[in-house]
This record gives sequence, structure tokens and C-alpha cells, in this order.
Amino acid sequence: MKKYNVWTEGCQMNVADSQRLGSALERLGYEFTGRVEDADVIVLNTCVVRQSAEDKATSRLSSLRPLKNKRPGLVINLMGCLVGIRDNEKLRTRFPFVDVFSPPSDPGPLISFLTQGEARDFEANATGERFAVMDGESILPEHERGKTISVHLPVVLGCSHACTFCIIPSRRGAERSRPADEIAAEARSLVAQGVKEITLLGQIVDRFGKDQPEGLNLPALLRRLNQVEGLERIRFLTSHPNYFSDELMDTVAELPRVMPHIEIPIQAGSDEVLKNMRRGYTQADYRRMVAKIRARIPGSSIATDIIVGFPGESEMQFMETQALLEELRLDVAHLARYSPRPGTVSERLFPDGVPDEEKMRRFRLLEDLQEKIGGEINAQFLGQKVEVLFEDKVKGRWRGRTPTNKLVFVESEADLRGKVLPVTVTWTGPWSMQARIL
Repeated sequence: MKKYNVWTEGCQMNVADSQRLGSALERLGYEFTGRVEDADVIVLNTCVVRQSAEDKATSRLSSLRPLKNKRPGLVINLMGCLVGIRDNEKLRTRFPFVDVFSPPSDPGPLISFLTQGEARDFEANATGERFAVMDGESILPEHERGKTISVHLPVVLGCSHACTFCIIPSRRGAERSRPADEIAAEARSLVAQGVKEITLLGQIVDRFGKDQPEGLNLPALLRRLNQVEGLERIRFLTSHPNYFSDELMDTVAELPRVMPHIEIPIQAGSDEVLKNMRRGYTQADYRRMVAKIRARIPGSSIATDIIVGFPGESEMQFMETQALLEELRLDVAHLARYSPRPGTVSERLFPDGVPDEEKMRRFRLLEDLQEKIGGEINAQFLGQKVEVLFEDKVKGRWRGRTPTNKLVFVESEADLRGKVLPVTVTWTGPWSMQARIL
């Protein structure tokens, strides 16, 4: 039997794309292998959101050249945001040993190459690949079925918002929502494969359905998925302050299977920086929204994203971000140092004037602050009873998450995979907690 290997870098959308590609290859008779040396097909699913991710992808791709020289029949597929949605002649010239170049979320070119164009059900179209899934059809690769408890399910592909720092719109294309019937069928199929939790994905997930005026919006989709038998938990990300509606807030508060955890980036605490980022809101708008979420969904957790060192960010503007983070005391802050990306508005209009050393200093200050805040928030759970969905075993301990997405570890000889169990928290830290089963 022929074998395939998939290497994935970057966001949850890439992980989901790789899972679907793996399942598609298995329908053609391929078997997964963890060793590139044994593979007949090697796929590199790439990310370019930061320069470090792009460098990692090109380095790994270059490392495959000797293998290709040794085995000319080996098929190498470069996929994802490094390829983008437009034909990239520069990549073809730079990596002539690559057989197939695939845009993000599109297995079509590889499947067509392997079947000499006969597999029409995977054919790509001008707006990107649609993963049409029938009830019961496999979505996860064989080696993940029955083992993967939590899965990311793309519902909005691409993005049309175009923040000045973001390369995603140019690499993944315009925003387009997948049909609700297709998403529901995929959810049912995932549950049939052992999945207990689904996270709906979109660059701005709140905008689901806005490009389909006659279709469902995100609250309506959540209500539909809340009825899927066997599905324990539903999450969604990433939200945007401009589109996180009162209706969506009410839906999270009302539906028992939709978890009270909101991922909604602020990116910066300075209005001037937010304006230069083209985010479309002020720090005061964000503060009001956080207050409204906490009032409407008591006990909810909120995660944010912050970029430090955006071009022109002064010390005073950085301190505004620091003050906002200290005031709002959010559960999680995903931090990043600004990285200029070719083709973005910020790279073209704003010189990257903040030195790397200063970016790192600001990063460390916010990292230390959030570690303190996270530790104090989690300490409130000590001795408390919480429900945990257990996903897998890591270094002898079962790992799972609470409804508010807190990471919990438990020691047990029993098989806890896929079970939702009450536990008592016995230790807390800023990033995780330990507990015992009741």
C-alpha cells in the first residue's frame, strides 16, 4: 500500500485542512506514515503569518530535496499560505523539485495529480475548495479516528476585512461561508468518528453567513449544531469586536452545549495604533464589549490577541496596552511581536521602526503581567468542582478542558478519553490546573 506524510505548520485552519486532505488521500488507498522516508506522497501545509513560520516552512521543504533526488517518483506537495490563491511562478522556480502547489483549503490539485484528473469530486473552483461531506463519510484520517476528541471545523474560509498587518486575505482569498447543510453533515460525521467537541473556525467567525443573505448566521448555525446527537461541546473562533453581536452573546448564554469561552482580539490598547491597524474600533469600545459579555454570560472566560511593536508604536502607546490588559484581567492573552509581511498595507506604508530588542522587552513585560493575572484567575478554582472533557493522555496524565477552556490534568489508570467528568481542582498555575476525579 502506498503511504503519505503530512507536515502542518500554523493555525487551526491548517490543522483542519490537513485532516481533510489525509482523509481524501486514504479514500484513494493511501496509508498514513509518520516517517517521511517511507512516504510516497509528502505534503507540507504551510503558514506565513510571521517570518519565522515562513522560514521554517522553506527550510523543511529544502530538506526534502535530497530525498526527491534519491527517489524521483516521490510526490511532494506544497500547500497552504506559502502558496496562496494565485499562481506563484517564483515558488516554482525556487523549488523545481516540488510536484504540486496547492492553495489553502484545497486538496484538488494534489488529488487531480495523483488520479490524473479523474477524481472530479475534489475538483477546485474559483472560490476555493468546498469539502462536500455526506453523513457518515470519513473526515478524519484513519490514525485519528476514535482518538481525536476535539476537532476544528472550518465554517468561513478567507477574509475580507484586511487589517493592515495581516497577510491572510491575499493568501486565503475573499471571505466565503460554507453551506450550513454541509457543516451540519460534517458535524454528524465527526461525532460518528468519536469526536465530542467541535470548534467552528473562521478568520472572523462572527461573519458566518453574511456573504449568503438567505442563509443562516452564526447564532442560527450554533442552534442547529446544538441539536446534533452525541456532540458534547461547541466552541467558535476567532471573533471580532465589530461583529460580535448581542444575538451571538445571547446564544452562547442560552445554549447548553455552546461553551462560555470567547476568543476576541484587541491587538493593541492605543486608539492611534488600532486606527493604523485598521481594526475599526477603539479601546473604549472593547472595554464596553468585555463588560457586556461578563454581564450576559456570567463565569465566562475571554481570550485576546495582542501585537507589540506595531510600526510607530511609542512607549506611551505600549503602556496603554499594558494598562488595558491589567485592567480587564482577561483569562488568556496570545502575544506576538510585529513581523512585517510583504504585500500587507503596514509593510508598504509604515516603516518597521521599533527595534527587535524593544519588541522583545515589551513582549516580556506583557507575558509576565498575563502570567500573574492568569495565575490569580486560576487560583480561584482551587478546591472547586468543575466538569472536564478529557482528550488524551500526556506523560502519564489525562489532559482535558473545562467549559471555560482551562487546561486540567488528572492522574488515573482508567480510560478517560472522550468522557465528561466532574473533578475537584487540587493545584492551580497560570497555564493549567491539576485535579482529582470525584
